[in-house]
Amino acid sequence: MIITRSPLRITLGGGGTDLPSYYRRHGGFVIGGAIDRYVYITLHYTFAQELIIKYSRMERVKSVDEVEHPIIREALRLTMDGAPHLEITSMADIPAGTGLGSSGSFTTALLGALRTARRDLVHPQDLAEQACQIEIDILGKPIGKQDQYVAAFGGLRCFEFQPDDRVAVTPLKLDTDTRYNLEDNLLLFFTGFSRSADSILEDQDAKVKHNDDAMVSELHAVKELGWQSRAALESGDLGRFAELMNVHWQRKRQRSAGMTNRQIDGWYDLARENGAWGGKLIGAGGGGFLMFYTEDKRRLRSAMRGAGLPEVRFAFDFEGTRVIAES
Repeated sequence: MIITRSPLRITLGGGGTDLPSYYRRHGGFVIGGAIDRYVYITLHYTFAQELIIKYSRMERVKSVDEVEHPIIREALRLTMDGAPHLEITSMADIPAGTGLGSSGSFTTALLGALRTARRDLVHPQDLAEQACQIEIDILGKPIGKQDQYVAAFGGLRCFEFQPDDRVAVTPLKLDTDTRYNLEDNLLLFFTGFSRSADSILEDQDAKVKHNDDAMVSELHAVKELGWQSRAALESGDLGRFAELMNVHWQRKRQRSAGMTNRQIDGWYDLARENGAWGGKLIGAGGGGFLMFYTEDKRRLRSAMRGAGLPEVRFAFDFEGTRVIAES
């Protein structure tokens, strides 16, 4: 039996500039943070020639081509030789569709388990690229690359997405006090809405491909805010970082009609009235988690709890995709 896990993620700057339609023309920049909420994959061998696959439903098939789950099917095609004798089960700490990059975490954890079964260990960079190949190149999802990279590497890192498809990965250079204060003062609250990000990302992707001036200019501005956020974080100026989060959100909510709604805007305003210095909706938008920076955590938690938003507490993960059991 092999068990792997991949962390979910939050975005601290530059989100949206990791889509190929943008970075292949202009270059992208994202600051990502892996958190200690995970997607798990369990894999073990079966005696019979079959694939037993358990996720939100169960499949039992004789060949890889019969697998209906697209990511699992393509990951098996990429890694498997010969007849299948496998049972694959997936679990997650937080459900999909909540803006924390679960699809990229799922894909990296699955590839990590399948590569381990073959004794074919890969560097995080290669693991992330293989996951991107499956989701973006083969399956044609209108998504960016940050989820797979944050999941594979873990930690707090800066990702520069270059026009030739190379990705430069560097640590976010925080002193110890800044890192602990950032971790302690960032709060996540679940809106209660789960959603597929595809429609929002498809709209953004299509506009960039058609050289929509407003969308391209918006992503240029988001990238610049990402660089400014890096400078603020690395200098220990968390107040400035929080201000930039607020600026980013005000721009992001104009990006697509599905980005926010009256209820989300109301919760955001409530948080700002109760100690949040800045915040944003994590992920493509439309639901999922609101993230805020505050130094008055008691007040903000009370306000959000009163509004019916549960908090998910977290710490940063610095291990990335890894095998946690093998026998």
